[in-house]
Amino acid sequence: MQKPDNIAFVDGQNVYMSTTTADKPWFIDLVRFRVYLKQKYKIGKAYYFLGFTREEHRELYDQIQEAGFILEFKEHSSAMLGKKKGNVDTDIVFAVMKKLYRNEAFSKIVLVSGDGDYKMLVDFLIEENRFEKILFPDQKRASSLYKKIDLKYRADLNTEPMRKKIGRQKEKGSLGN
Repeated sequence: MQKPDNIAFVDGQNVYMSTTTADKPWFIDLVRFRVYLKQKYKIGKAYYFLGFTREEHRELYDQIQEAGFILEFKEHSSAMLGKKKGNVDTDIVFAVMKKLYRNEAFSKIVLVSGDGDYKMLVDFLIEENRFEKILFPDQKRASSLYKKIDLKYRADLNTEPMRKKIGRQKEKGSLGN
């Protein structure tokens, strides 16, 4: 079996909004999703980006880490904590580019988001043969910019078979918290 050396980057805000506001709202089970990423996409490290920290969400942060994700928070001034949307797009793009610049040992990137702000990054990674897949939490809500990308580079997590594989009905311990 191939050593898991691909890296995943999860846009937590995009996942939450896309799954909980889908036609049939659902939640991604953290543990099952992490196992799926490792088995299907040979993910070694999986980074889960959140916009801001709140003490009342400490249990969720612990669950994300216990499921095997590396938790990354967007930096905000203390005056802004909890008051603004946690836009992590540039943080994820910067993290990917830093890994490339530093020639870190990994094969390809898997991105979990439907946000069109990543389109230039995805195009670049495809050109460089460093892109595996973009996983849309809900393809219906994904940016139309991705329609031009070859089908082999994109997948929808919001399908009945995927919901059965990685989903859960209740909120606790899910990516949809």
